[in-house]
Amino acid sequence: MDLREVAAQRGSFLGFVAHEMRNPLSTALWSAELLARLSSEDRGGARGEKLTGMCLRALQRLRSLVEDHFLAERLDVGGIPFRLEAVLVREAVAAVATKVGVAELALEIEEGLAVRADRGILERVLDGLLATAGRGGSPVQLLGAGRTRDTALLRVRGAPPAPDALELPQKGTASDPTGRALALYTALRAAQALGGSLSTTQEEYLLVLPLASAGSPVAAT
Repeated sequence: MDLREVAAQRGSFLGFVAHEMRNPLSTALWSAELLARLSSEDRGGARGEKLTGMCLRALQRLRSLVEDHFLAERLDVGGIPFRLEAVLVREAVAAVATKVGVAELALEIEEGLAVRADRGILERVLDGLLATAGRGGSPVQLLGAGRTRDTALLRVRGAPPAPDALELPQKGTASDPTGRALALYTALRAAQALGGSLSTTQEEYLLVLPLASAGSPVAAT
């Protein structure tokens, strides 16, 4: 790919990001303007509560987009210092699942499985995977699927991956009303930055991560 193609791809990606951000921003501004016009009495009533909810949901969607985009950009330029340590996979998954709000989670991972990772970056990998696999209330299953001397393979099942799930979003890529249009792309970049990989089959996501060295102290939760 030559420089012109790279620039065109980059421009298309930024156009997609701008479009995704514009919609929730417009909703937040519109609902805030309507709230400002209401009387104090109406603002505390049913209509005010509805508009407040709309505004907060739009801002949360915008925040998710900004955080995913910012992390992906920093990873691309190597702008994040990592603190690599042994992280227990079951604990990290359980913590992220609670934050994401996964409706139903089944963990089939050995208790002591630990990977060598920056805990915060690992949680962003898991965040993108669980949010996507659990979309629409889909139950999520996360399985330890074996290991080599240096790596662990994790399989994530839930809502099946789209054919282009891990491709860089471009103009024309389907919008995501939850604000997580960049979640998988960010998870991919984060997994790669940790020395691992993320791929898909028709039915599941495959996450490979470096194993922690035997005897490494486990990171505190």
